[in-house]
Amino acid sequence: MIQILYRLLIELTNGRYSSALLKRFTKSRASRFIIPSFVRVYRINKAEMEKELHEFQTLHDLFIRKLKKEVRTIDKSYNTVVSPVDAVLEDMGTIRENSDIIVKGKTYSVEEMLGDRQVMEKYLHGSYLILYLSPSHYHRIHSPVSGTVKKQWTLGRKSYPVNKWGLKYGVRTLAKNYRVITEVETEFGHVAIVKVGAMFVNSIETIHKGSILEKGEEVAYFTFGSTVVLLFERNIFNPESLNVPREVKVGEKIGVLHRK
Repeated sequence: MIQILYRLLIELTNGRYSSALLKRFTKSRASRFIIPSFVRVYRINKAEMEKELHEFQTLHDLFIRKLKKEVRTIDKSYNTVVSPVDAVLEDMGTIRENSDIIVKGKTYSVEEMLGDRQVMEKYLHGSYLILYLSPSHYHRIHSPVSGTVKKQWTLGRKSYPVNKWGLKYGVRTLAKNYRVITEVETEFGHVAIVKVGAMFVNSIETIHKGSILEKGEEVAYFTFGSTVVLLFERNIFNPESLNVPREVKVGEKIGVLHRK
């Protein structure tokens, strides 16, 4: 019953008009008045912000805030993979032969997520990591690896919640939501960075120019909480021994790449 009610609620509230109203409010000057309470409720660390709280003109500005450069350290070892976001590492595992991954007891298709069977095939038996951003997190996305962008594409239209309830009760959220996918070729193999939109707001703004990525470089940002899925080609990635779920920060080592 809870699953049916959850899905019904999402369908009723996640429409064009409700999304448009929410976007309009968060970008309006009126939204600045709720910034102090938002920061308090979500326990956002003001000391890390590049700007002072009074300098944010809208709630949207706060969501896409930048941090002081010294508050995040990027692991520079040549073969490490770093967290692209401040987030909760919700899950990790192996992509099955039929392209399925199991997250929170639900099955998702990597082929559906990527929308390209030819691209998907290289990730069979590879690894995946799920990184969830809540409204409290820093929303800018950095590259987890160094390499060359081989392809970038957009799929999906609506966005459903991607928190633990969304993953448990939603309808193929990771494979169905609005998403921007970037495939990067490293010296070790291919990595897909799947940026998944959250409920109401599909905003995923890409800001990186050119085809060369440096590890730790800022590449995009989310509006509101969302999720990043990392996919690794088979036999190139060893994850850190991390208990999940757990908090991770931009630049933190989450695994290593190696040659096949």
